[in-house]
Amino acid sequence: MRPAQLFSILDLEFQSTHAGHHTPVMLWGAPGIGKSQIIQQVAEHHNVPIIDIRLSQLEPSDLRGIPFRENNTVEWAIPSMLPNIKKHGENGILFLDEITSAPPSVSAAAYQLILDRKLGEYEVPAGWAIFAAGNRQGDRGVTYTMPAPLANRFSHYEIETNLDDWVLWAYQHNIDERIIAFLRYRPELLFDFDPSHNPTAFPSPRSWEFAHRALKKFDENPKLLLGALQACTGPAAGIELHAFIDNLDKMPELDDIIAGKEVPIPAEIDLQYAVASALVGRAIQAKETENSAEIIGHILDYGQKFRQKEMGVMLVSDMHRAIGQDLFAVPQFSQWAKAISDVMLYDV
Repeated sequence: MRPAQLFSILDLEFQSTHAGHHTPVMLWGAPGIGKSQIIQQVAEHHNVPIIDIRLSQLEPSDLRGIPFRENNTVEWAIPSMLPNIKKHGENGILFLDEITSAPPSVSAAAYQLILDRKLGEYEVPAGWAIFAAGNRQGDRGVTYTMPAPLANRFSHYEIETNLDDWVLWAYQHNIDERIIAFLRYRPELLFDFDPSHNPTAFPSPRSWEFAHRALKKFDENPKLLLGALQACTGPAAGIELHAFIDNLDKMPELDDIIAGKEVPIPAEIDLQYAVASALVGRAIQAKETENSAEIIGHILDYGQKFRQKEMGVMLVSDMHRAIGQDLFAVPQFSQWAKAISDVMLYDV
């Protein structure tokens, strides 16, 4: 299931805690694919805390608590990491990460917590959702087979990569537009993981974010940049990204495009992807300005010039995801839609 759909599912599961319909959710997926990121986005969307418990790092007693004597009986000290209304608030997300890496003795201690929302005398506050995530056994991570009693306490979803969803996330989080353009040009490299080769660095949504950070740190040091990119995304993908970036000095002047000047479309396909991605970034920057409609209109005018109409469709689709319904109010949008209607009808 694509990330945008899973976000909607987790969002509704969180809201369902108030109606008493919440079901704990287990997310499955390869390393670096964005499982933790989606759960974090749900917490940010509702402005609630997230308690991240790595079961792989715990002993059974860490979850159950420490026994102590109270008169002639034994009580259990509740672990402070578990959700507490006074300490953490009435609403939040309890995230059991790396659950498939936890030894069976630890996962068994979590059975009652996940299904009954209790551990002895402790009870998870009603407004807290329970989400978990882990790798599959074929992903070459440290994993145990999930016991049937534990698996039956969750609803299960498997995450798939989706470039459109990642591009939207990337624009929202100010990921370098050169990386967005590169992955539009080479979409198969968004996630390229072969567990049989057991790579140390490989292309994934997580490692492309690392590549973004590498560009910010080493962009002015070309002798180090290639090695830094390869360290993030693997040798082959790092070389490709570096070559792609080196070719961007032939890009047309973006300021001329948004000013409405006559600017030719680059002949090279990789430069067309780069220009389209950069223009989406300019549209996002212009959204809150007084002349946003004028700038977006000039971008739409330019989008009509692509010889391959699908390139213009990609540009406008990404712009719509990034800036929303405001795009439709720009006069040039209807002109652009009419110009590419044959492509849109074909796609439908």
